[in-house]
Amino acid sequence: MSLYKPAAFIPWLLACTLMVGSYTHAGYAEAAETPSQKAIDIAHKYPLVDGHIDVPFRLQRHWEDVTEATLSGDFDYPRARQGGLDAPFMSIYIPAVKENDGAKALANVLIDQVEALFYRAPDKFAPARTAEEIRSNFAAGKISLPLGMENGAAIEGNLDNLTHFYNRGIRYITLTHSKANHISDSSYDEAKIWKGLSPFGVSMIEQMNHLGIMVDISHVSDAAFYQAIEVSKVPVIASHSSLRHFTPGLERNVDDKMLKALASNGGVIMINFGSFFVTEEAMEWGNRYQAAKDAFEKLQNDRITPDVMKAFDEAYRKRFPYPYATVDNVVAHIDRVRKKVGIDHIGLGSDYDGVGNTLPTGLKDVSSYPVLIDALLKRGYSESDIAKIMGGNVLRVMEQVENYAAAQKSSLPESDDDTPTATNNTTPAR
Repeated sequence: MSLYKPAAFIPWLLACTLMVGSYTHAGYAEAAETPSQKAIDIAHKYPLVDGHIDVPFRLQRHWEDVTEATLSGDFDYPRARQGGLDAPFMSIYIPAVKENDGAKALANVLIDQVEALFYRAPDKFAPARTAEEIRSNFAAGKISLPLGMENGAAIEGNLDNLTHFYNRGIRYITLTHSKANHISDSSYDEAKIWKGLSPFGVSMIEQMNHLGIMVDISHVSDAAFYQAIEVSKVPVIASHSSLRHFTPGLERNVDDKMLKALASNGGVIMINFGSFFVTEEAMEWGNRYQAAKDAFEKLQNDRITPDVMKAFDEAYRKRFPYPYATVDNVVAHIDRVRKKVGIDHIGLGSDYDGVGNTLPTGLKDVSSYPVLIDALLKRGYSESDIAKIMGGNVLRVMEQVENYAAAQKSSLPESDDDTPTATNNTTPAR
């Protein structure tokens, strides 16, 4: 039986995210796996789309020039090129504590961070607001930087803000994060204040459909998951989620019934690489770590400092080594999706730069995609099926969302405005 408890897991997860900058490539201390030449060739032959990479928030906390090689983090241009990564969705991550406290302003700053990358290195990076632009950039040898917003807190209860962020390039929104917000309940939050979506959340999904923004159901509660699928007129995505079958009790992941509902909607689940999303052993290690950390902090009282906590973390990991998942563990999630609902509903959402020092052996950074592709080849996946997993499936969803929005726009009376009308609909925040 799983020992998972949401309240214990969240602080540890956030601690892992905050510690990401302290881990260098050498700090992983593992021999690099060498994929086959065929896997390397496939990685560079088709557009490779990753649904969730937390570069913007990483750069906000500690700036590095990712247009060149960096000493820390999971993403930079040389490693992305090596791994065949063509379209990492840059996560515009809004922490739950920003609800009612500058969420929109932070989102704009993080988008500025991404725009600075393709302005600084136009020969390497390019903006991408459509599936066709991703394909065109791929053909031109440039890495696309599409935008996804993690946590809709930045909408601040006003659909005019939704239009604002669409115009800035946001092409999916994860409705909530670690706490319920004014849009949706969270999988992590025991307080289900809306019993799914809020009334504003329903209106927001309808407007996302009209604008052409994908609905992302990673992080939402189970009730909100089903409601979002029911409300949306187009396929939805889970930009960085894995399967609950392998992590019993972890509501953040998707169970088999939810997976079938997602597939019936035409959607795609993009598998998260973080070990605690992939294996029950890693998830339960996190629970034990958090319990020990809580006890340690209580004993330290006001003597706690960052150095003290860093020493605690290092000592704990030395005594109780972290049970990293493996490439085969990640492939097991992909296998189960294929078995349950078919190849057309699988994508990749690594969560690089977002899960700290918890990445599986063999998949430590964005240079590692050929290792995963090689493992799929060894499991008998065809090249065409791998191309769908790499990006074909999510590009198909993008196009469906774009086409629906275009059809809605063409049915509206002619006006001077190039975007669908956004109706103000504010809901008092909790």
